[in-house]
Amino acid sequence: MNAIFIVLPILTLLMFDLGLTLKPQDFQLIAQRPKPVIIGLVGQIILLPLIAWGLIHLTQYTLHLTPLFIIGIMLVACCPGGSSSNVFSMLAKGDVALSVTLTACSSIITLFTLPLIMAWVTKSIQYSDVSIQLPIGNLLIQNIVLMVVPISIGFVLNIFREQTAAKIHNVLKRIAMPALVLLVTVFFFQHKQTIVEEFTSLGLTMTALILATTGCGALLSWLLHLTTKERRTLVIEIGMQNAAQAITIACSPLIFNNEIIAIPAIIYALMMNLILLAYVGITKVKA
Repeated sequence: MNAIFIVLPILTLLMFDLGLTLKPQDFQLIAQRPKPVIIGLVGQIILLPLIAWGLIHLTQYTLHLTPLFIIGIMLVACCPGGSSSNVFSMLAKGDVALSVTLTACSSIITLFTLPLIMAWVTKSIQYSDVSIQLPIGNLLIQNIVLMVVPISIGFVLNIFREQTAAKIHNVLKRIAMPALVLLVTVFFFQHKQTIVEEFTSLGLTMTALILATTGCGALLSWLLHLTTKERRTLVIEIGMQNAAQAITIACSPLIFNNEIIAIPAIIYALMMNLILLAYVGITKVKA
C-alpha cells in the first residue's frame, strides 16, 4: 500500500478541520495581544529550524544520520503545528484562542518559508553521494491545494454556517487520531527493519528536538512575563509540528517521492505525543 493514498486525505481533513475552528476575530488577536503571537511565530518559524539544524550537527559524528534522515528531520522542523496543537492546548488548560491564531498564521507563513529553508537544506548536503532535488514550484502548489484550500473552505463554512461547521468539527476531531495511528501503523510495517535499526539514533534526535523546542517556548514565555495560559500554549505550539504535512511532502510523487525521508516524522509523531501527554499530565497536577 502506498502511504501517500492514506496521508493525503488525512492531511486534507486535518486542514479542513482547522478551518472549521477559525473565526475572523481569531486574527484580531494579533493586534490585541501581539507579544505572545510574535513570540510563538518566531519560535515556530525561526528558532525551531535553527535548533533542529544545530542538533543535527551536534549528533552527526555520534549518531551518523544519513542525508535522507537529515532532510526528514529538517522537514519536520519546518512544518507548522496542525490542529492537534489546539487540542493539546485545551487539555493543558492553555490559551486556546492564541493556539488557533498561531496555527493559522504559521500555516500561511510557512507556505513560503518551508520551500526556502528546505531548498537551502537540500543544497547544503549535496556534498554527499546522495543528490536530492526539491521542486519548489511543486511544493508551493501542493501546499496551497492541500492546506490553503481546505482551510479556506472550512473558514468560510464556519462564517456562514456556524452550526454545521461545529457538527462537522465534532465528527472530524474524533477520527483524526485513529487516522494518524493508521498512517503510523502502515508506515511501520512497510519500513519495519529500517525503523527498528534507526530508532535509537532518530528517537534520541527527535526527543532532543522536542525537549529543546518546548524548553525554548517555556524560557521565552518566562523571560517576557507571559501568563500561565499563554506559556502553556507556547510550549505546545513551539514544540509541536505537523507530522502529517511532513510525511505528505516526503512521500509526494510531485516533490521528494521518498518514504525514507518520512521516517523521522513517524518517529517524531510517536515521541511528540508521549512527551506532550506527559506535559498535559503535569499541568493538570499543577492546576
